[in-house]
Order: sequence, then structure tokens, then C-alpha cells
Amino acid sequence: MLLKPKEELGEDQLSLYIHWPFCKFKCPYCDFNSHVRERVEHKDWASAYIRELNYYRDLIGPRHIQSIFFGGGTPSLMEPATVATVIDTIHDLWGLPQGTEVTLEANPTSVEVNKLQGFKTAGVNRVSLGIQALNDADLKRLGRQHSAAEGVAAFGVASKIFSRFSFDLIYARPDQTPELWRAELAEALKMAGGHMSLYQLTIEEGTQYHTLHQRGELIVPDDDAGATLYEITQEMTEAAGLPAYEISNHAKPGDESRHNMVYWRYGDYAGVGPGAHGRLTLRGEKFATRAHRAPEMWMERVNAKGHGAHDMEGVDAAARGRELLLMGLRLMEGVSLANFQKETQTGLSDFVNPARVKMLEDEGLLTLTQDRITATVKGRQRLNAVLAYLLAA
Repeated sequence: MLLKPKEELGEDQLSLYIHWPFCKFKCPYCDFNSHVRERVEHKDWASAYIRELNYYRDLIGPRHIQSIFFGGGTPSLMEPATVATVIDTIHDLWGLPQGTEVTLEANPTSVEVNKLQGFKTAGVNRVSLGIQALNDADLKRLGRQHSAAEGVAAFGVASKIFSRFSFDLIYARPDQTPELWRAELAEALKMAGGHMSLYQLTIEEGTQYHTLHQRGELIVPDDDAGATLYEITQEMTEAAGLPAYEISNHAKPGDESRHNMVYWRYGDYAGVGPGAHGRLTLRGEKFATRAHRAPEMWMERVNAKGHGAHDMEGVDAAARGRELLLMGLRLMEGVSLANFQKETQTGLSDFVNPARVKMLEDEGLLTLTQDRITATVKGRQRLNAVLAYLLAA
């Protein structure tokens, strides 16, 4: 079922995120929970996923599955049989309506691309390719293990196998000028199907890029230059019929990522696998879940207890309100005030200072209507500052 533009998610609905924690190589900009291992026992991992899925079925009970997302790490390193086992288990535990979105992230190396047909046979119906750049020099600098030609070839294969597919690019890279980004994005838009994810490079603590940046050995575009690149991105994708529906995600109307919309609309999802997070509504209360990050620790806990999760933590009304605004204001559609009332048991004017909302409206950063609060184009470009001001004590 395709989510309608402003449809609210019920408590009987559930999405599932499956985390595969392994990569062949750790990219220098990446702060995700990913690990390099020489050997992975796929049958053991399939068994562990089955056990943790059963744990969540016992905890949650029957739900209507909205979407499944295999993320990582690099899920395309999984064996198609492992993916099939996970999908079949979900079907057995909850049922899987025909047409449910099942996405798998894939790297465009030739070895992994050769698995795409196997993933489709396993039940995947949408693939997201981590292409990241369309020139070899930048791919090498980003630590990617594929060439630009491999990226383009992978796109061609994916577009023949899957009716729904996406690919990622990173911009605001070192030495990237507006002219270079315009040319690269124009090339990417010629390839695009219904969806693209375009992420501005950020320097995250704990990464190799952060170390190099601190030493002055890695220079990235400053805030003003980044803003220019962002504006180019919005202009060109809009003109190509793939407008932004979220800060970094662009799609033809109706081809939005249904799974990611669950996150941004503050719906329920269970995270399965090492380091996976979740938000679950149980008996009218919201709970946060998170799993042990280290693959070996997670596996040890699954074998001992049937799951690798930490104890659940309640999410109180104040935290719900903050999370809903933090996630929902990333969307072009903004935040439904009815959904805000449902989650927090209070109105927006009782949660944030109305004078601050008015100030942000006057500055052209927010729009408040009778039923919705939305960040403007200008506001989304400065969303971190907008949220910091809006949610300040």
C-alpha cells in the first residue's frame, strides 16, 4: 500500500529495519555501525535474525507490516539465501501484504551487482545503490571500492531488474565547485528513475575524515559554499521532476521511500541486528529500543537470550514532542498537529513558546496553519538552527 501524502500511521502498523553490520572496507567519512571482518558465517546470522524477529513478534504481537529495509554496513554482502530467510520469517510471523516495500542497500561493485537478481528472487523489490560520486578521483578520495564506470553499470543492471530503485550521491566534497556539481548532478539526473538521495558531506566525530579535518589536511566547502550547492540541488531536481520531499531525498510524486517516511512521520518500527534502534508503541506508550552495537556481543546475547537488545526505555511526552519535530520538520509536508497532539497529549502552543514560533514565521523559516507546522525552503536549509531556537528551554 502506497502511503498517501499526509496519511497518519496507526499503532497497528509496523516497519522493520534489518541491520547487516559488515563492510569490506570502512569509508573514511562513515560513522555508521559498520565493521570489517575476514569471515562471516551466514547461516549463523540467518539463525540469529530468526530468533530476534521471533522475540519482537512475541513482544509486539500482530501488526500490519508497512515496509522492510535491509541497511548497514553493506547488505549486498549478504547471501540472497539469508535475505530470503529473513523475508520468509517476517511473512510467517506477521504476514506480508502483496506490494509491501522491501528495500536493500547495495554497493555497485561487480560482485555485489551480480547478486541483484538473487535478491529480487528472495523478495526484495526496491534497491538503493551507494554510488556517491560520478568521477574516479572523488570516489578514491571517499574510500569507495568501485569506479565511476562500475557505478553507472550497476545502475543499468538495477534498473532492468527492479521497477523501483534509488541511488545516493554525496556533494559538498573537497574542491567541489558549483560548476562541477551542476555538471555531475545533470549527469545523475539523466540516469535517475523515481528516487535519488543527495547528501551534503558532513564531518562526523570518530571518522578518519574528522581526524584529517582537525589537522587541516581535509578542506570541505564552508557553510556559504554548502548553501549554494544545496540551492543548486533543489533547483535542478525540481526542474527534473524529482522535487525534495525531505531535506536529502528527492522523488517523483508517489515514489517516495515508504520505509523512511515511517521514521519521519514518527511511526512504529523495530530494529533487528547489531546497533539497530526502534520506536514501538505498546499499550499506548512509546518505547525506544536499541541493540548491542558490536556484532559479536549481539550474537552472544541472541544465542543466550533470544535477542541482542538492551532494556527498552520509555519515551515520555516531552521527548516524543522533540523527536516528532526533529524528524517531521525535515519533510516538505511538515508535522501534523493532530499527530503531535496524539503523541504528546498537548497542543503545540503548550509545548513550544508561541513567541518563538511567531519569530520564525516572521523570518520566513516556518509556516504554521490550523493543522500543520512546516519548515519553509529557507527554514529547511537552516534546520539545525531553527530547531535549536524552537526547542530551547
